[in-house]
Amino acid sequence: MKNLLLFGLVIALLVSVPATAQNAFAGTWKFNLSDAQFAKKPDVFLLQNGTYECKTCVPPIDVKADGQDHPVSGHPYYDSVSIKVVDDRTIEEVDKKNGKTVTTSKTVVSQDGKTAMFEFSDSSNTNSDPVTGKGSSTQVAKGPAGSHAISGSWVTSKMETLSDNGLTVTFKVEGDSLSMTSPTGQSYVAKLDGTEAPYKGDPGTTSVSVKRVGKNTIEETDNRDGKIISVTRMTVAADGKTMTAKVEDKLRGTNSQFTATKQ
Repeated sequence: MKNLLLFGLVIALLVSVPATAQNAFAGTWKFNLSDAQFAKKPDVFLLQNGTYECKTCVPPIDVKADGQDHPVSGHPYYDSVSIKVVDDRTIEEVDKKNGKTVTTSKTVVSQDGKTAMFEFSDSSNTNSDPVTGKGSSTQVAKGPAGSHAISGSWVTSKMETLSDNGLTVTFKVEGDSLSMTSPTGQSYVAKLDGTEAPYKGDPGTTSVSVKRVGKNTIEETDNRDGKIISVTRMTVAADGKTMTAKVEDKLRGTNSQFTATKQ
């Protein structure tokens, strides 16, 4: 009788641990800008002789910097790019898809050439209001002599502001499935066993799989047309109030880390 009771307690414990781990994720989370750890691998740009190149874009971009729309291929979020040189330290970019503006940005390089301030409005990955924000980058390598100040290698050093619709995500647990929704219109419902499921509302992500890899840890793998593009490992703290997300960008070969607070 004692052995049967002990066996029953062990089974109950084994069943309850996954449920606790899953429920730890349920709720709305807001990511914090103050302690964000951005990718250390730099973005590389060259603006010279009337041509703009983003060498680290995937795939790379090479267009005339004449303020006109120029077609680009291989980018799920836009199909044309316009680069306008405002002055020797400032550029403006407009990205469009099917003739509709999806992203606008302005970048201003400091007088000493060591930092750049950027601001943007991005609706390329949203079905509602655009995501807006401001931030700064630090130059880690100069561009060639005679090139525009934007040329060189840059790493994002700080995000000063980002609209709430780009910072929040909601998870819900139903049985053995995890669902995700965001204010910008992305969503999925996937089983917590690594089974691939459709990813909705994102032109650059076609499917997703999620699996439990620890007591309070879930790993999400995002795919585009059968190819893994990113892996995010999310761990909820023991108190259930904060979550750490470590993101491996497979396309660009970068790693970043963010924390979120349960709302």
